[in-house]
Amino acid sequence: MDTVYIETSIVSHATAWPSKDPVIAVLQQQAMQWWNDERKNYRLVTSQFVIDEAADGDAEAARLRLEMLDGIPLLLHSDRVEQVAEDLIRRSLVPEKAKLDALHIASAAVGGVHYLLTQNCKHIANAHVLPRVYDLLDEFGLPRLLICTPAEFLGGPNDVE
Repeated sequence: MDTVYIETSIVSHATAWPSKDPVIAVLQQQAMQWWNDERKNYRLVTSQFVIDEAADGDAEAARLRLEMLDGIPLLLHSDRVEQVAEDLIRRSLVPEKAKLDALHIASAAVGGVHYLLTQNCKHIANAHVLPRVYDLLDEFGLPRLLICTPAEFLGGPNDVE
């Protein structure tokens, strides 16, 4: 069974109050739909980084996020994770201010995960840098990781068969 790393944006969108912003509302709907329809098809993992992020902020919102993550195995943090994250930053693939995003990528890659599921398209699922991220992971000899969003799993009304 393929493994999916659940990044913080997934649980944040899936548990948030419905947004009046139509773009955010779509992300929320996609996160909830993936969680309800797709997660049973995969072995889920996450990291302490996600747990820590999910615990921040409004107490009730944090409770809902942590409840969603409850029981999902945590990948171990290691020097190798730090090394990969530092290289992502050093090569300007992830900005220094977004080190946590580099740690998500590194955790999933070092953990041998098949998919990193995120809705963070600024620093994680950014098509402008993903080819270079994949090249870096290849240089480290890490197994192939696919960084993607729930929409890519769910398809849409314009799918061609």
